[in-house]
Amino acid sequence: MGKVFDALEKHKLGNPIRANRLGPQDVTHQVSQEPVAQGFQIQNGFSPKLIVLAAPDSIDAENFKVLRSQILYPKDGRKPRTIMITSAFPGEGKTFVAANLAASIAMGINEHVLLVDCDFRRPNLHNILGYPNIEGLYEYLTAQKTLSELLLATKMEKLSLLTTGKPGPDGPELLSSTKMKAFLEEVKAHEDTYVILDAPPSHVTAEVGVLSNHVDGIVYVVMAERAPRGTIQKSVEDLGKDKILGIVFNGYAQSYNAYHKYYGEYYK
Repeated sequence: MGKVFDALEKHKLGNPIRANRLGPQDVTHQVSQEPVAQGFQIQNGFSPKLIVLAAPDSIDAENFKVLRSQILYPKDGRKPRTIMITSAFPGEGKTFVAANLAASIAMGINEHVLLVDCDFRRPNLHNILGYPNIEGLYEYLTAQKTLSELLLATKMEKLSLLTTGKPGPDGPELLSSTKMKAFLEEVKAHEDTYVILDAPPSHVTAEVGVLSNHVDGIVYVVMAERAPRGTIQKSVEDLGKDKILGIVFNGYAQSYNAYHKYYGEYYK
């Protein structure tokens, strides 16, 4: 096995990087004090947007459990190990979906998750997880640092984070590099590890099309009343329909309100 495999194994065995300069940062908002799943604790470093921990009994958290089940137990039996999360345009909630899906999978019994921020133009995963963005994927792809030096242990036992780091102008092109492809291929050697990639928007960047060739599946995020249907359809076709695991329809208030009444009564 290669160095990527060794780095991930080291993380699983409880030897993650926890340097003080990469420690959790303070956030403005406090996380909800609602009960969380057994074995986990909410701490101030997490953003309230990590809804599966902040409000584990909410409708949104339940929706992520459904999405997790569909990925972990596919009808054809082929589990996707590397999953790219993208949308047509910025601001549709892809980072929110990537973070919560990763956390939801990590809450399983055996599954480990590596969450990777691939959006060099607008990185945001580090804010949701409560870390500064100092070194990460860019430094790995440019051979400045090893993966073992860059992986961050989050407050969830089986969830690791790789931020974007501080990319130069060549950052987006590196997502199409042979080293990025090799990184994703080696990760698949871990039968209990899933890699969630928060990718750039597919309709405004070129590198997503190449990156899609190297992942097992794609979750496409659509914000209600944001992207035209024709744009979504073209983006899905360009990425490859066979790679699409599903579409997350975000921000549809009418459907949410109707479900909320039923859900609230059911769990009273």
